[in-house]
Order: sequence, then C-alpha cells, then structure tokens
Amino acid sequence: MRSSNCSMTVLGAGGWIGSALVAYLQQQGRQVQAVHRSGLEAWISESKTDGPVIYAIGLTADFRERPFDTVEAHVFILSKVLQQKNLSNLVFLSSTRVYSRSGDTAETAALPCLSSEPSDLYNLSKLLGESMVLQDPRPGLRVVRLSNVVGARQPNSTFLGALIAEAQETGSATIRQSPSTSKDYVGLRDVVRLLPMIAEHGKKRLYNLGSGSNSSHSDVAAWLERNGMKVSFAAASECAPSFPSLSIDRLRAEFEPPGCPFS
Repeated sequence: MRSSNCSMTVLGAGGWIGSALVAYLQQQGRQVQAVHRSGLEAWISESKTDGPVIYAIGLTADFRERPFDTVEAHVFILSKVLQQKNLSNLVFLSSTRVYSRSGDTAETAALPCLSSEPSDLYNLSKLLGESMVLQDPRPGLRVVRLSNVVGARQPNSTFLGALIAEAQETGSATIRQSPSTSKDYVGLRDVVRLLPMIAEHGKKRLYNLGSGSNSSHSDVAAWLERNGMKVSFAAASECAPSFPSLSIDRLRAEFEPPGCPFS
C-alpha cells in the first residue's frame, strides 16, 4: 500500500522517532512540516493543518524525574492541538507500556493502573491522552501504541541504548536481568514506514505497533555480539517479569506487519 503525496506534519520533530519520521518522509519525496519544540506554540496558534499530523511529543525514561513535563507533553499540549477546529487527521503516539499490568494485550483490553505507583504516571498520562483522542468524534483521529523501538542512533535512555553505550565506553556490556526475560521490540524502519500508512489508510482508531513476537535478553545479547559487541550476564541476574506477546491482529489485517528487529 502506497502513501499519498499530501503534506504531513510531525509534532516533536526534534525527538528520536520524530526526526527519523521526518527523514523517511523526505526520502519518499513527501512534503513535511517538521515542528520542533521552539515552533510548537506558533504552529498551534496559527491553527493551520494541511494533511495528517503525527503527534510524536512525549517523554520516555526520565518521566519519573519530570512528572509535570510528562503530563504536559501527553495531555496538556495534546489538548491544545485537538482544539484546532480544522484538524481532521492525527496519530497520537502512545506506548505498549500501558499493558504492563495486563495479561491481555488486545487494543480492546481493560488496563489496570495504580495511581500510587510512580511508574504508572507515564501509563496514566498516555491513557488520558488516548482517551481525549478516541472520545473525539472526528474519525481521522487515531492512536498508535508503540512497542520497544530499535534503530539507528538508539537513545542511551533505552534498555538497548544503554547496553550499546556501555559496550562502546568499556568494551563490554552487562545485562543485569535474567537471559530469559523477554518483551516485544519493533524496528524504527518499520515504525516510520507504517505510521504514515496508518494515518492515511487505517480503518481502526487504535493500533498496536510491534512485531507480535517477544525477544529474550538472550536474543538481544546474541544480536549485539553479531554486531561486534561483547555482552555478558551478571552472576546474580535480577528476576524481571516477561511481558505477554503483543497482539498485532489489527495491524496484520490491514498492513504488512513488522518483523523481529533481532532476526
């Protein structure tokens, strides 16, 4: 399925995923409006949208230290964007982290959270952002829950990025969790390929975007070693829970699904 040639706006174009999406769209010959943090207020005040908007504004690993910024990025700024009357097509990037307390990873699953847990602030803010999008009557407003993204210039704040940085700095990396711990990953190339397609052709309003197949820490270590990095596991590895396999039935029914980035 090919994307159209209409203009696309990327909010959060200075971030890792946002900048990769802008580069991909430009390589495809698409017209792109890349909106960085410094130009966000001006873009909102102009209230002019031409084509789909990808909302890639958000916090990741530092959300525990920046709770107010987390809520502002996932809720308050989104609220301002949604109040644009001529907005008709938007994709809000959420996270499969919202399934952290659920055994069911279908998009229709009820998702428990604990407001007393600091780590759940991220989930709650993402879910509130999702709710604002999905309760909006405009059918072109969608949510995509992204899995653990893997790609070029991997941020050090991610699990994989921290391992790569450690290996580059010290010559080796140590994984301090069990080799059998597993979770879903998705390649950055698949993310930037699929987001425009979902924005322009998606039949549903909420999608999981992942590989649909878990990779263990052992798989990650083998991939890093194939790429020239030395990896070991701590003698007393922490027991971390594995996540259930991510349901990507909706995605698979409409688009060519991603493969495992470590294969």
